[in-house]
Amino acid sequence: MVLRLAKLAVGAALLSVAADSAYAETSQQPFDWSSTTLTAVSGEPLDGELFQGKTVLVVNTASRCGFTPQYAGLQSLWERYRERGLVVLAVPANDFGRQEPGSNEEIAGFCEARFQISFPITQKATVVGPDAHPIFAWAARVSNGKARPQWNFYKLLIDHNGRLDAWFTSMTTPQSSKLTQRIEALLPQ
Repeated sequence: MVLRLAKLAVGAALLSVAADSAYAETSQQPFDWSSTTLTAVSGEPLDGELFQGKTVLVVNTASRCGFTPQYAGLQSLWERYRERGLVVLAVPANDFGRQEPGSNEEIAGFCEARFQISFPITQKATVVGPDAHPIFAWAARVSNGKARPQWNFYKLLIDHNGRLDAWFTSMTTPQSSKLTQRIEALLPQ
C-alpha cells in the first residue's frame, strides 16, 4: 500500500513538473459566488460576500499528504495579502491517495492546532469527477479540463471578476514567485 501511494505521488510530481502552471483565457464565464452555497468546515455557511469582488486562491487540501506543509505558506499568503483583497479558500478532499480521511471536525482541529489556520476552509468535498465541488467543476469546464486537480494542493486563482486567471500544480508552493507574481498582478496596489 505504501509503495502504491509512493508511486502515485511520484506520478503526480512528474505531471506537475511537466505543467507547473497555466493561465486561462479571459473571455470565459465567471464563477458566481452569490449563487453557490458554501459551508465552512465548522458547519456554518460561508457568505458569498466574502469572495465577491475579491481575488480568490482556491486549494484542494489534505492533512496526510507530502504537500500538507503548504498550509503554512497558504496562511502566510492570507496574512500578507488579505488586506489588499486576497481570500485563500481551502477545500479538503479525499480524492487523491485517501490522504484526507478525517471528519470535518478532525480537519478543523488539525488545521488550527498544527498550522493556526485563520483563512476559510470548506467542509470536505470531492474535487474531481461528476460530484466535484462547484468551484472545481466550473474550473474544469471553463478550462476544457486543463484546470482539473491532478493531486492534493492544486491551486486555482480566480480574479476579482470571478474569472479563472491561472492554475498551479501541487509542486508550486504558496511562496513560488510564479504564484505570488500572479497574485500581485491581480490585486490593487
